[in-house]
Amino acid sequence: MNQVFEHPQVAKDFLPLLRSWYEEAKTLPIWQKLRLIVVHSTEIYVPLDINQSPFNVGLPIQLNPFSQKEVQQLARCYGLDWDDGKEAGQLMNMVGGHPALVHTALYHLSRREVTLAQLLETAPTATGIYNHHLQRHWVMLEEQPELARALHTVLSAAEPVQLAPILAYKLGSLGLIKQSEGKLVAGCGLYQHYFKDQTI
Repeated sequence: MNQVFEHPQVAKDFLPLLRSWYEEAKTLPIWQKLRLIVVHSTEIYVPLDINQSPFNVGLPIQLNPFSQKEVQQLARCYGLDWDDGKEAGQLMNMVGGHPALVHTALYHLSRREVTLAQLLETAPTATGIYNHHLQRHWVMLEEQPELARALHTVLSAAEPVQLAPILAYKLGSLGLIKQSEGKLVAGCGLYQHYFKDQTI
């Protein structure tokens, strides 16, 4: 689905089509045989009319961040011996339990392309394994300066802060921020390090 989102016009045509199929199933028996399962990443934010979005109907199931134990189990699947929890803790300090970021790290580590120390040192830089991921976010923030300013407010604050609900929702949907005791902080160390010193 991310390939669709990279082309906004395609997304704006395709996603309302999915919603129309869902609406058809309410009244036409033939459409009631259709079952839609839409799996999507919130990495790319596509603004849609609320009445055309397929994301505000049906049963939403959100993939929560991995726990340290789950990161250790996944590392074991990649052939890494992280049973003492030290390495998993170090990785989680950088990327939290973000499933895609954890998976990317474990993939590169299992292929011996980089050590964990090298990965962590270069992660928030242009030479790190997350370079393309971070650049995609940066391009989106450049196109929406209001979001960039709101993110900068969160990242430069010494304490968790509050934002206007719509800004918090958009940045939260992108994973760039998260809630901490009802207020907002960086989504993970990777975003804190990379975006804190960036300017629009």
